Amino acid sequence: MTKPIEAATSNEALSSTARAATIVVPAYNEEGGIEGVVRRLAGLELGLSAVEILVVDDGSTDGTGALLQQLSAEIDTLEVIVKPRNEGYGAALLTGFSAAKHEIVVITDADGTYPEDRIGELVKIVEGGTEMAIGARIGADVHIPLIRRPAKAFLRMLASYLAEFKIPDLNSGLRAFQKPFVLKYRGILPKGFSFTTTITLAALTNSHSIEYLPIDYAARKGRSKIRPIRDTLGFLALIIKTVMYFNPLRVFYPMTWFVGLGFLASLGYDIFYESPANLGDKTVLLFVATMQILTLGLFADLICKRARL
Repeated sequence: MTKPIEAATSNEALSSTARAATIVVPAYNEEGGIEGVVRRLAGLELGLSAVEILVVDDGSTDGTGALLQQLSAEIDTLEVIVKPRNEGYGAALLTGFSAAKHEIVVITDADGTYPEDRIGELVKIVEGGTEMAIGARIGADVHIPLIRRPAKAFLRMLASYLAEFKIPDLNSGLRAFQKPFVLKYRGILPKGFSFTTTITLAALTNSHSIEYLPIDYAARKGRSKIRPIRDTLGFLALIIKTVMYFNPLRVFYPMTWFVGLGFLASLGYDIFYESPANLGDKTVLLFVATMQILTLGLFADLICKRARL
């Protein structure tokens, strides 16, 4: 088990009344995997006073809805929320968080990729006071398609730099939370797949307590909803936007250095290679641009700090 940061805002363990959990499962056209996931979840021995399994059917058009109706008649702890139309992974999770009966909320996927038997360990971490426990897909048996690995690695490295912490898994879908922590950021959490990326960056840039637990990751059942090029570009924009929201200088300082180095190179050329030495328009423009970017970054940082007072 790895622990990336120490508890900062929730050092005390949850009260004994919190020894219950809601497991939220967003599902959209997952007839190939949903039944196995729900049955495994229902069979878990978590040692809690109560466990609620809450499946959010996000407007499925296949046999997912029928399977859930059948399962809800068999499993007492299963609750199903049916959304009339597909709104996205994040929207389904937010619906689940709003409807969850308990203060500890676990999320997992409906495609059978995540090891449900590790949920008990994640719940215990959150019971101890950690605000978010994440199953990091760095175990011995991880099945992530090769075509997606380069983009995922690049995004993870970029996010690690911007968040100032080495992130082992940026968007794992197996997590346990303290419910108030997630609801605090409800206003900025997106409706799509970037929900987990956003909540990770929000936590790391605001000194929330997080703990990572290495897990395996199985091959999915059914067809993936991820669109590699479009979603990768979307994740890239989201990472920059989220860090700009909480720690803008991590974005503006590199931009300032990049343009500033261009200014120094142009200035050196004008002084040592122009005859007679003369500042060119390009040098002046690069100097002005450097000052503008730095000033904008400082103002953005002041606004962020002021907003937190």
